[in-house]
Parts: sequence; structure tokens; C-alpha cells
Amino acid sequence: MTNSECIVDEKMVEKSVENDAENEDKTVIELDSENDSGTIIRISDVLEYLFCPRFIYYMYCLDIPQHEEKRFKVLKGREVHETRKLTNRDYVRKKLNCIRKESEVFIASKQHHIKGIVDEVLFLEDGTAAPLEYKFAEYKDKIFKTYKFQLVLQALLIRENYNIKVNRAYICFTRSNSLVKEMGITNSDFKKAEKIIEEIVEIVQKGLYPKTSRSSRKCVDCCYRNICV
Repeated sequence: MTNSECIVDEKMVEKSVENDAENEDKTVIELDSENDSGTIIRISDVLEYLFCPRFIYYMYCLDIPQHEEKRFKVLKGREVHETRKLTNRDYVRKKLNCIRKESEVFIASKQHHIKGIVDEVLFLEDGTAAPLEYKFAEYKDKIFKTYKFQLVLQALLIRENYNIKVNRAYICFTRSNSLVKEMGITNSDFKKAEKIIEEIVEIVQKGLYPKTSRSSRKCVDCCYRNICV
């Protein structure tokens, strides 16, 4: 199987804009020369892990890429993020009690071994902050697990880097007339996210071969299905 054949179908897990940003280091794994615990992963790696833990093994232990740049949703997502720069400058200030915001913020944490780009960091009237993520998707009456943990990880980075309380996050569903939904974040959510990061770092550092996803339906469209045993 050649790398060019390893293409992910559009049904695969949603990716955040940090995959596409030019100013983010494309090398996912960064090793501290003095200590391997300096490994840094991307938020998008966590989303892949949630889809199936073996994605991490194939991508970063065997170095077999997905070529996600060929996927429709990733390409369309880039267009959405470029468009909203021009069309959504001030609405959050009015609807979400936002007093100021920062856009496309790259932040990282050596302590938590994670890095990523937050679409918007909102600073709210009550003295807290919140991430806002744009999704090229329709709202389906629930917030999917991958969306939730993407926002929790962004909140974790914001809390550490800005030294500010973060107890909520927002998602803008661009295919539902830019509907914005609020999601609460608890200390339990942060602890679960930290545990997932630890599991991913262990796979990368030790070359562990993890169990596959519990859902065989995910295997049908998986780009690694021909080599996964």
C-alpha cells in the first residue's frame, strides 16, 4: 500500500483549523533533547485518537500519512474560516457578552503536552474566557464527542496561557445559519482530556500498538483498513 492510496473519506472525524494554519509547526512530535516528556501533540491528534487510537500509531510510529488535504470537508473548512474573517467580526460582542476577542490564536502547553490554534478566544463580561470554534457542519441537536474535547483542550490551553477561568465554550455551526451553541466545561472534563493526552503521548514515545475502535463501522472508510490487523 502506497502513501498516495492512504486517503481519508469525508466521513472521517472533523478537523479543526489548526491543521491548515500556516504558522503552526507541521511536525507533530517535538522532542525535548534532555527529556522525552517534552513531546507535544496537536489538538487534532486527540480527535484522531477519539475516532480510533490506531490512527496515532500508523501516523506517528509508522509514519504513514492520511493526506487529509484531499478531503472535501478540510478544504471547505479552510474556505469557511477565510470567509468568516470578513463577515463575523463583531457579532459575538453583542450576542455572547464579549468585551474583546483574539482571533486565530496559536497556543501551546509543555505541561500538558498539547498545542493548537483557537479560532477565537473570547473575553467575557463576567471575567472569564471561552474558546469559539467554527464548524462547517449542521447542528444535529447534540454536540459530538470530538467537538466537545476539541473545545475542552482549547479551554485548557486558554486557562493556562492567560491565567483566566474558563468554564464554557462556543461552537458556530456555519451550515445551520451560523447557529452558535454554548457548552459548559467542568473540572471533570479537564481531567478526562488530560488523561487522553497522556495515553497518546505514551503510544508515541513507547511505540505501543493500541486496541482498535469499538465500532467496526468506522473501519469501512478508514484509510488504514488494508494494513490494520
